[in-house]
Amino acid sequence: MTWFNEHYAETLLVIGIVILAIEVVVLGFSTFFLFFIGLATVVTAGLMYFGIVPETWLASLMSISVFTAFFALLLWRKLKSLQSKVDNKRADNDIVGHSFVCPKDIDPLLPLHELPTYNYSGISWRLMSEVPIKAGDRVAVKQTDVGILHIIQVA
Repeated sequence: MTWFNEHYAETLLVIGIVILAIEVVVLGFSTFFLFFIGLATVVTAGLMYFGIVPETWLASLMSISVFTAFFALLLWRKLKSLQSKVDNKRADNDIVGHSFVCPKDIDPLLPLHELPTYNYSGISWRLMSEVPIKAGDRVAVKQTDVGILHIIQVA
């Protein structure tokens, strides 16, 4: 315990870096609270190292609290705008373009729970089409959604 008290600033620096690493690496920068706390802890450790803030529990907690609030006020809008940029492009996967013989007739007017299914890679997919398709016709996957294959008829 005496080593901790003798190296309080260095310990806070390591704790701050670990908090920042958890926020960025593990959580993927999804919450900003740990980022603000980690940044405040690193700044407090630096101020303690240079003797500006005394190396006590109370001083460090107060400094971390003040800097956390300061960084939150200063950086919140900027970081929030970084998260608002969303890529709406559909991700392609290996099943798009896969062709097979349609097992049953497909009618685009059928409700979802009545659509025929096709087993692929251990998953039972619902088959959906914009136009009617007869059983035995050759089809290809145009797009995928969760549990649904959007198919088109191929020659």
